[in-house]
Amino acid sequence: MTSKLFCTHTNLLVMDGIEIKRRVGERDISSILRLAKEIESTDLHKALEDHTWLDLVQGGRKGVLGLTAHIHGMSRLVGYLQISKGTQSWALELLIHPQFRNDKSDVGQRLLTAGIGEISKQGGGHLHLWIAKPTAYFDSLAESAGLTRGRDLLQMRLPLPTEFKPEANFSTRSFIVGKDEDEWLAVNNRAFAWHPEQGDWHLDTIVEREAETWFDPSGFYLHHIDGKLAAFCWTKIHSDHEPRLGEIYVIATDPAFAGRGIGRQMCIYALCQLSKAGLTQAMLYVDSGNLPALKLYEELGFKIDHLDRAYTADVPSSEHSCNA
Repeated sequence: MTSKLFCTHTNLLVMDGIEIKRRVGERDISSILRLAKEIESTDLHKALEDHTWLDLVQGGRKGVLGLTAHIHGMSRLVGYLQISKGTQSWALELLIHPQFRNDKSDVGQRLLTAGIGEISKQGGGHLHLWIAKPTAYFDSLAESAGLTRGRDLLQMRLPLPTEFKPEANFSTRSFIVGKDEDEWLAVNNRAFAWHPEQGDWHLDTIVEREAETWFDPSGFYLHHIDGKLAAFCWTKIHSDHEPRLGEIYVIATDPAFAGRGIGRQMCIYALCQLSKAGLTQAMLYVDSGNLPALKLYEELGFKIDHLDRAYTADVPSSEHSCNA
C-alpha cells in the first residue's frame, strides 16, 4: 500500500526492539489480516471496519497510510495503525495484539505518536481514533498520546421477528446498481453532513461496497415521494456470525422530508424483511449523542450490546510539513 498524501523522510523507526514502518506493502497485508484474526478471537469483535478493510486490501485511497509495529528482527506483527484523511478530519484505526495491551508495553503509544507525527507533517488538523469495546488500557493509551474521549457509538441489538409492522401503503423498491448511485450519494451526504465518516462518500466509496461479497442490492431499500428519493435503508447480513446477524447498515431520511416518520417506517420495513429472510437477530450502530435516533430504536425494542469510543485531538502543523 502506498500513499500520495504522505511524505516519508525515513522508512523505518527502530525504538527499543520495536520497528515502526511508515509504508505497508503487499507482503504486510497478510500479516495485518492475521493480526486482526488474533484480535477478533480474543475480543469477540470485528477488528477492522469495512472502510479500513477496503483501503487495506484494495491498495488504499489517496490520503491513506498504514503504520506497522514489529518486534525487531522478527516478522511477527504486534500492532497496526491506519490513517485516513477526510474532508473534515483524520480517522485513525488501531490494532494492538492482546499480549501487548499492558503497562509494560508501549507499542500502542509509539504507533499513535508516529501517526500523530505524520498528521502534523501534513498540516495537522482534527483527528479521531475509534476503539471497539474500549477498556481502561485504551483510555490510558489515548490519554498518554494526548487524545481525549469523544463520541461513544452504541451497537444495539433486537431479537427478530419484531412486533411492529410497516404501514400498509408504505412502498419501497430495491437499489439498482448502475442507476441509483448518484441520487443516493446526494441524499446520504446531505443527511450525514454532520457525520465525520458517513457524510463524505463519493462514487468510488459505494462502488467499493458493491464489489464486496456481502453486498446485496435486494436488501438496499429506497423510498420515493413524488419521484424523489426521500429515505433509504441499506441492510447487511453477517453470514460469518453464528447465528447470522442482520444489520441496519445505513439508514437516513433526506432533510427535506424530515419530520414525517419516514425513518421509523423504513427501519420497521427493513426489520421485517430481515426476519422473512430467516434471521433471528438484528443490529445497528447509533451515536450515543443522537438522542432522536436512540429514542426511536429503543421504542422499537433495541437494547445496547456494547459501545465503541472515539478519542480525539487537534494536531498542530509541524514546521517541516511537506506538500501533499
